[in-house]
Amino acid sequence: MKFEWKGVMPAVTTKFNQDDTLHLKMFRKNIEAQVEAGVHGIVLGGSLGEASTLTAEEKKVLIKETIQIVEGKIPVIMTIAEQATTMALQAVKDAQESGANGLMILPPMRYKSTDYETVEYFKEIARSTELPIMIYNNPVDYKIEVTVSMFKELLELKNITAVKESTRDIINIGRLRNAFGKDLSILTGVDPLALESLLIGADGWVAGLVCAFPAETVAIYELAKAGYTKEATEIYRWFLPLLELDISPQLVQNIKLAEVATGIGTETVRKPRLPLQGKERERVLQVIDAGLKNRPVLPDYKNLNAVNKELV
Repeated sequence: MKFEWKGVMPAVTTKFNQDDTLHLKMFRKNIEAQVEAGVHGIVLGGSLGEASTLTAEEKKVLIKETIQIVEGKIPVIMTIAEQATTMALQAVKDAQESGANGLMILPPMRYKSTDYETVEYFKEIARSTELPIMIYNNPVDYKIEVTVSMFKELLELKNITAVKESTRDIINIGRLRNAFGKDLSILTGVDPLALESLLIGADGWVAGLVCAFPAETVAIYELAKAGYTKEATEIYRWFLPLLELDISPQLVQNIKLAEVATGIGTETVRKPRLPLQGKERERVLQVIDAGLKNRPVLPDYKNLNAVNKELV
């Protein structure tokens, strides 16, 4: 599948049964809700998807299940987050054989590699496949930043064409755009900076709270890109307390609670994660409850040309 790195691409959660098996029925329900809302791709096996706890076989199952659900309408992206290059190469092979349309690749896990080691790691993986690649740049959580000079080397490989920009430095979007123009697609990966990022030129949004609120997320993107900044901002301001649940070590638990509240998920996480407890659980539930009570009525964001008069 040929596709563009743009639009809303949910980093979806992985659904589990109480016996720790994959809950594919609820997984399907959530993916169907994402497709219905108009998302532009599905990202599997990220940190929000509890990738570090998934077996290689489970990852294959999730790819194949998602491909069956989306029916070729949107791309299915698999995350590669491994500790060793050989493990990453095998994960790429598995993803490609399972039918993934693209890859999101993290730097080496657990080892803080040098710039040289990081670039060589990405290059070796990219050379092993023809699948299009998005580099995940998140120095806040993973302690490794992919700089402009490193991207200059990486973009020599034709299949590295996008970045999930999660430095939390909004200026970095401008740096990357000035350096590479449209040769590098930029997708913001920080929910509470999403609208700002889109308005200054990001091509898309690899989103987290979209897992529970797909329509609202896509509406913000479509309105922002169509020039309806005021309308996008109104939804975004309502959304912001919820979006901040994404920038937490417990983002998985937070977002799964939100999915339960909107009827498209389960709270079950895989150990060593545990469900939220005590005051923190109460706080998160209050944020979710307040959001639901004030949930906005959305314009027909899928048909903006037909509702110009409504919006202006």
